[in-house]
Amino acid sequence: MLKEFKDFAFKGNMVDLAVGVIIGGAFGKVITSIVNDVIMPPIGLLLGRVNFNELFISLNGKHYDSLALSVEDKAPVLKYGAFISTFLDFLIVAAVIFIVVKQLSKFRKKEEPKEKAPATKSCPHCLSDIPAQATRCKYCTSELSSGPSVSGSIQ
Repeated sequence: MLKEFKDFAFKGNMVDLAVGVIIGGAFGKVITSIVNDVIMPPIGLLLGRVNFNELFISLNGKHYDSLALSVEDKAPVLKYGAFISTFLDFLIVAAVIFIVVKQLSKFRKKEEPKEKAPATKSCPHCLSDIPAQATRCKYCTSELSSGPSVSGSIQ
């Protein structure tokens, strides 16, 4: 059982996934900091010195001067400012991932289309185009050799 666990836990894909999750978590923290510390303060300044993390609606009908006072009173609150910040986090992460995936797809080697066998061949008697698998010409009814001719040449 220990050997099976070791095989499972240390497979290449599993280690790659773990590294991706750890880097993704760190990336998320950086984006959250960018939103909360760089993007939201100027927007709040433009909107009249508003701190988005302090925007809330008290659901018990009482007025509180700050979010801290409402939390201290254990009042139910709707923290729409925190939601706006979190939503901006999501939009930025989604945009960055979209750009990265789009750029990676440009670098991937495009698969060359496989050559298909010709769909038609020429009848050697009347020179009409007929299906490549035909054994008799549908125009002149001549017997044909089995198999398609190479690139539509006369047999």
